[in-house]
Amino acid sequence: MAGFGWKLHGDGRSPAPGAVVKPDERLSWGRTIGLGAQHVVAMFGATFVAPVLMGLDPNLAVMVSGVATVFFLLVTGGRIPSYLGSSLSFVGVAAVIKAQGGDAATLTGALLVVGAVLAACGAVVQAAGAKVIHMVLPPVVTGAVVMLIGFNLAPVTAGTYWPQDQWTALLTMLFTGLALVVLRGFWSRIAIFLGLVFGYALSWASDRIFGQIHSANGAGVVTDHWRLDLSGVSKADWIGLPTLHAPSFSASAVLVALPVVVALIAENAGHVKAVGEMTGDPLDDRLGVAIMADGAATMISTSVGGPATTTYAENIGVMAATRVYSTAAYWCAAGFAILFGLCPKFGAVIAAIPGGVLGGITVVLYGMIGLLGAQIWVHNRVELTNPLNLVPVAAGVIVGIGNVSLKISDNFSLSGIALGTLVVLLGYHALRLMAPAHMKQPQTPLLDAGTSEYDGESPER
Repeated sequence: MAGFGWKLHGDGRSPAPGAVVKPDERLSWGRTIGLGAQHVVAMFGATFVAPVLMGLDPNLAVMVSGVATVFFLLVTGGRIPSYLGSSLSFVGVAAVIKAQGGDAATLTGALLVVGAVLAACGAVVQAAGAKVIHMVLPPVVTGAVVMLIGFNLAPVTAGTYWPQDQWTALLTMLFTGLALVVLRGFWSRIAIFLGLVFGYALSWASDRIFGQIHSANGAGVVTDHWRLDLSGVSKADWIGLPTLHAPSFSASAVLVALPVVVALIAENAGHVKAVGEMTGDPLDDRLGVAIMADGAATMISTSVGGPATTTYAENIGVMAATRVYSTAAYWCAAGFAILFGLCPKFGAVIAAIPGGVLGGITVVLYGMIGLLGAQIWVHNRVELTNPLNLVPVAAGVIVGIGNVSLKISDNFSLSGIALGTLVVLLGYHALRLMAPAHMKQPQTPLLDAGTSEYDGESPER
């Protein structure tokens, strides 16, 4: 499959109870376009915020995320439905590089090198076979990494979004959850988008009824402010090119950024595994290609001044909620992103989404992402009563979720997802070398439930 020629799923309206819309299928084009819009909504917050935090042009980030997604879908042959948005893993790296005197070009140069290294690692995985990933990232490790990636985002909700308007956040969360469970057909598939619209309208109405709110604003400063501030929309142009710049290269900046490769490999592998869990498609043969595609997409983005890209867990959460894995929806999302990246006024509308609304939606989305890790454990029968599995997972998940930091030098530290990943990964393999034989249970492959073989061999259970 080259990624085109989608088959119509059923009547094109919604999947049957218990069924899913597979990557090579689609709903009606109207519904598919609507789902593409929902994927844009899901990715936009992080894709827009990450470059802002790193000092890069957010409209450029949105535009190149669409280009990167198209590139990824083409390279992977349409088998891995994923959206490539701005990577938040480099926000800390950007701060360190800036403290060293580097500018935006220095940062994007370092990220370009990271993309090249990631692509090279993907080539190794593709050449050596997926068994390399199975050996390095068994189900207990990958499940933990997926879990800490999702739950590591919890402080963003709890500390940044929710405090801006706790009641709007609560009502938006309840509405979104109710929509996901109660609504039927297409409406349940766009429940997250409906939650956003509900929260947007609720914030507008609250401003009219109750006036300004006294709470933290987007910058974290407690003050009186409007929940929905649309002043930036009227000032923004309808059409405008984002700001481009060429990267520059600094050895010290590259050394600061390179360790993130470890987290990116685990993150990509975890996302591919999660997609495999949901679609029922064995993806071992495309794992290396997916990692290569992500690395190459990062090189494309950073070569014009954009941020590093990565497959987005937010959109995996949307797929988990909708049971629609059609790559056609991602093509629509990519098209929207490219057009919206050329429209500063659209960026201003999205930037105006009240923090309380994002708080309510991300509570649901981020939780669903984290629980995909638990799903990997359940489907692969990971035994967490075994100390060999329990100890590294327990430590790594807490390190990742708690955003624990390890300062290695004045210019380099590991924290959050990167450190949690290392604790799980290195801790598991180090303990496995020293563990007694009865703890070394055979490892099953890291694919969707029911997959019992790879490369023609059946693993022991």
